[in-house]
Formats: sequence, structure tokens, C-alpha cells
Amino acid sequence: METQYITSCSIGGLHKLAYTQWGDNDNPDVLICSHGLTRNKHDFDELASTLAAKRRVICFDLPGRGESGWLNNKMAYDYTQYMVDALMIIATTKVEKVDWLGTSMGGLLGMALAAQPGSPIKKLIINDVGPFVPKVALQRIAEYVGQQPAFDTEEALGQYIRTVYAGFGDLTEQQWENMAIYGQRTLSNGQFTLNYDPDISKAFMDKPLEDVDLWPVWGAIQQPTLVIKGEASDLLLDETALKMTTTGPKATLAIIPNTAHAPALMNSKDIHMVESWLNNT
Repeated sequence: METQYITSCSIGGLHKLAYTQWGDNDNPDVLICSHGLTRNKHDFDELASTLAAKRRVICFDLPGRGESGWLNNKMAYDYTQYMVDALMIIATTKVEKVDWLGTSMGGLLGMALAAQPGSPIKKLIINDVGPFVPKVALQRIAEYVGQQPAFDTEEALGQYIRTVYAGFGDLTEQQWENMAIYGQRTLSNGQFTLNYDPDISKAFMDKPLEDVDLWPVWGAIQQPTLVIKGEASDLLLDETALKMTTTGPKATLAIIPNTAHAPALMNSKDIHMVESWLNNT
């Protein structure tokens, strides 16, 4: 699927946003997919290709990731900026309401958008994140996100990716290879590293890490919501997921076995679950 680009802006200047679009360009039934902190739009390739039979699916790279531009002001890597970029992507659809599927950080972004008065979000799917994020999970992520590990071979980088993203679950060899292909960039010295700006960590690393409490945001959401939880997730705790089913939008909860943070949503069973919920809600 060919990558397309639009221009967005931040306090540091202009930057490009990369996205792919699946399905009929004129289909008013639109699903936007938003990736996790260090990931990219290609995480949704298999899901998008399946769901595109009935809807238009747009997957985009947030700034500093994948094929999108890096921000000049590194402190602008925050949810205020991401909301601007998300609204720019939504505007390309030329429809008033869209469905949203977000993994981890993309899920928090979806929550923030859905909670706004006059929100463009029609249905919300949150993959392995919630309104309470424990400090210990943030500390685990902080241990690798601000670094730029370098490897002499693509194979070595691929092994590192399998280790860092082991929580994604049981992926096929081809899926792991695709994660490595789309998740790498080449440094000036010829070594390979992960395909994101290591400074994406600055906005939340330059202050003490604490538990994140967004229950007031959750309480403002009224849209039909599906929460997907990795069975062994350390970021979306069991008690948080259960509370999400009885508060705010009173979400439907789906638990994915043999995964931690965060379910990859690349196998046919999980994709069918998402498709069924969208079709029947």
C-alpha cells in the first residue's frame, strides 16, 4: 500500500505525516488506526487489509516515527501535539465521524479525542491501555525508549525487536520479519537501529515518573468502546480493565491469551473479533 503524506505543524515548525489508506476512497465508514509509543503504521497492515472489505482504513505514523517527520522542538512530543496531528489525519477523510483503534499510546490518544465535546470519534477501540497506567510499567518502557541501540546486522536488530516486543504474543516468522523491516533505519555509519526519534522520550522522561490517572477523561467518554487487554499485561491491570466495564462508556472487554503488552492484533482470530465488534455495535 502506497504511503501518502500531509503537512502538519508544531511549535517548532512544519512536519510531514505519513499514512496509508485501505479500501474505497469514497467509503464514509472510516477506521483510523494509531500505533504505540515506538511503533509505526505497518503494525496494522494485516488488520487493515481485512477490514478494508467493508470500510476505509487509515493507518498513520505519529511524528518522530516510521515515515513521518521528526519534530524540531523535542519537548513537543506530547499529547497536545498528537491531537493536532490526529485531527489533521481525520480531516483527510472528509467525513464528520470516524471509528478509532489505538494501541497503547494510540489508545490514550483515542481516549483524549473521544472525551472532547463535539468529538469526531464515533466508536472507540483501545488496545491494552486504560485511564490508570502504573508507574512500574512506565519505568519498564523508559528503560529502552530513549536509547538508540545500534546493531551491525539486520538480523541482530531483528532479535532485539523480538525481545523488546515479546509481549505482542505469538507472531509468525513473517510477521516478525515485517516488524524488523518496517521498524528499522540505517545510521550514517551503516549500523541499524529502531525507526523512531529517540527524543520522543523527552516530554515524559524529563520529569519524575508517576502513576497516570485519567479517570476523569474516561468518565467523559460516551461512545461505544471496546477494550482489548493482553492477558499478562503490566500496563493495563486486571482491576483497571474491569473498572472500565462499569464506568464511563461501560466498555466491552476482550482478553487476548498468551500476550502481555500489547496484543499485536495480527492473527485472524483477533482481527475477526475487532471486525465483529465494529459490525455489530
